[in-house]
Formats: sequence, structure tokens, C-alpha cells
Amino acid sequence: MAAVKESAELALQHLIDPEICTRCNTCEETCPVKAITHDARNYVVDFNTCNGCNACIAPCPTGSIDNWRRVAKSVFYSLEEQFSWDSLPAQKELDVNEAELPEEVTRLTTEAGAGQGGAAVAPWSAATPCVNLYTVQKPAIATVTGNFRLTDEQASSDIRHIVLDFGNTAFPVLEGQSIGVLPPGLDAAGRPRHVRLYSVASPRDGERLNHNNLSLTVKRVTEDHGGRPVQGAASNYLCDLRKGDQVKVVGPYGASFLMPNHPGSSLLMICTGTGAAPMRAMTERRRRRMELKEGGRLMLFFGARRPRELPYFGPLMKLPKDFIDINLAFSREAGKPKTYVQDLIRARGKDVTHMLKDDNCYIYICGLKGMEAGVMEAFREVTACHGMDWTALQPELLAKGRFHVETY
Repeated sequence: MAAVKESAELALQHLIDPEICTRCNTCEETCPVKAITHDARNYVVDFNTCNGCNACIAPCPTGSIDNWRRVAKSVFYSLEEQFSWDSLPAQKELDVNEAELPEEVTRLTTEAGAGQGGAAVAPWSAATPCVNLYTVQKPAIATVTGNFRLTDEQASSDIRHIVLDFGNTAFPVLEGQSIGVLPPGLDAAGRPRHVRLYSVASPRDGERLNHNNLSLTVKRVTEDHGGRPVQGAASNYLCDLRKGDQVKVVGPYGASFLMPNHPGSSLLMICTGTGAAPMRAMTERRRRRMELKEGGRLMLFFGARRPRELPYFGPLMKLPKDFIDINLAFSREAGKPKTYVQDLIRARGKDVTHMLKDDNCYIYICGLKGMEAGVMEAFREVTACHGMDWTALQPELLAKGRFHVETY
């Protein structure tokens, strides 16, 4: 494929993985527009015929049908190329002008990852993400199929689980990626409101298994970090949405904060509040694959003011203890001392250090920026207690794609 020029339009091309396709012919029989055909070697998808309806996805017994590559609409993989493949090509770097990313998206993503201490790479076994498929000029349109309050009615924070369905529009996301929402209306200066980014809270196969949807964890913003009253335009818009409402979505974004795919990989997850969204996505991905017995340890440190203000508290309590090691920190629980995630990291120092040493363990931190300094100091203390130097270890973790921070 040739490089895509700055003026080219991008699209998702639907492809079939020849390495795992069993040639059962289910996809060709299912496709309503007859975009799929085959020869003696491979099953292939005609780019000019496929409309992205996803009718062929669920019936496929191997998942070989669920593969996508970002291409230029004028330079895509031909049927002849697909017939010749022994394996899928990697996602190629496309020569797209960075100016296509809205300036506020670039700023927000830069700020969110600023605490990483350096450039982070994705885990070596992470799936290839699709990024920037839909823009402010050409957003995807999603329909709200669910809006559920996660926190108690008496809780000080209103946190919602919002489900967006994309219908026939291909919008593939991986655990750890974000999407942008375009709230309607104008700001105080009379300009269209900026994009607001939200981490995806569902696994790659959808909030509802094998459906073209995703979920978000959204807190209604009614005050700033200093406690001063303020109405968050995007958060209030999302929290007030009703079933059937439509939302303009851009993205997806994020090519680093991704989970590993290889069996035996472990996850050490640390979050507060709505920072639980990517952790929920990764945990649900693993839960759905429990029967595969892929191994790997899951350890979660999760902080909130009180139990009733902890999103997903009920579902978390139902997860088997041998599946995930859950450590909950509450800073405003009546009659108990204030406890933060860094306190629990210190209390579990031996186990945390063991996971930091393990090359198959990947660390994810997400939440308010104020938590970051305390977590880093806790890492410094527990590693020192077990003969390790955090100052030397952290750059190694970053270089190996094992350490990921997104704070805001």
C-alpha cells in the first residue's frame, strides 16, 4: 500500500485472517450484500461492496472475520492481494497530517499522559489499535441504548454507565482506548464546544457481547477540583441522555494504554473514581475468557470516598476471589481512618513488588492527577524495602511497555 496523503479520506477495511480461518463458508453465506468470496486459498472481502453491517461477525466460529485495517479510500487492499496472503498485514503507518486531530484532543491526551515520566510504548502483545477514524468534520453517530446510575442516590457524586450503539458504523475499540464526544451548543465565546475525551469501559467485543456498542463511565461535573461550582458541559450532557438519543463521536484515540494479549500476562491496576473505566474493560475482557485458562494474575487497587460512591461496587464484589485480588480504599468512610490507594499498596508491598519484578506483569494507573504522586512514592518505598531502586526500575518498565499512566 502506498502512503496516504494529507488530503486523502480514511476508511476501515474489513479483512479475514487466513491463519485462523477454517473455511467453513459461514461468512459468505451470511453476508447480505455478497461482499465475501473465496478461492482455493483464502476467503476475502470486497472493499467496494462491504457496508460494515457486521452481520458476518457473530456467526464466525473462530473470530477470523473480525479484523480491520485503516486505509485510504483510494488505496486499499485489492481482492488479488487478499487471495495471495498467508497472514494478515500489520497496520501500516499512514502519512496523515497531525492537524487532523483537534487541537483540544492533542492537548488533553498530552496532559493525561504527562505523568508517565517518558514516552510509553504499548505492550508487545497488544492488538493493533485503530485511531482517528472519525473526525470533528465527519463524526460517527451513536445511539444511546442505556444510561444507568452507578452510585447510590445519596452519594455526593452522580456517576453513570452509558451505552452507545453504532449500528452499521464500524467503530472498533480496544481496552484502554478513549473516544471523543461532541457536546451540542456553543461555549461562552459563541464557538462550538470542544471535544471531551472518555475512556472506554467495555471490552473489544462490546458492552453486550458481539454487539457493535461500547460503554463509558461518566461523572456529572458540578464543581471544579477546588470545590467551586461549575457545570461540565459534556458530562452533564451525557448524564442527561435518554435511551434513543443520538451522540456525535470522534476517535478512537490511544495507541499505548493497551492491555497485553499473550497468555500468562498479569495486570496490576490502580484507579480512583471514573478512572475505573479502562480497568473495568480489561477485567471484563479477562472474565469473558476465564474458561480459556490463560493464567496471569489480576490485582486491583480502587479508591473512592465511600463504598456507595465507588462505581461498579456491586459487580466487583461478585467476581471470584481467585480471579481478581481486589483492594478497596475509602477516604471518607464513617468511623474509619482515611485510606488511599497508596496506603494499600504499602500494606501489600510484598505482592506489589513481586508483580513489578515479573516481566509478564503490566501496570496501569488511571484517575485524578492528585493520586499520582502518592502512588509513585508508595512504589518507591515498597521497592526499596525489597532491594529494588524505583528510580532505575521505572524507566525499564516504560521501555518494555509495562508501565502506563493516564491522569487528569
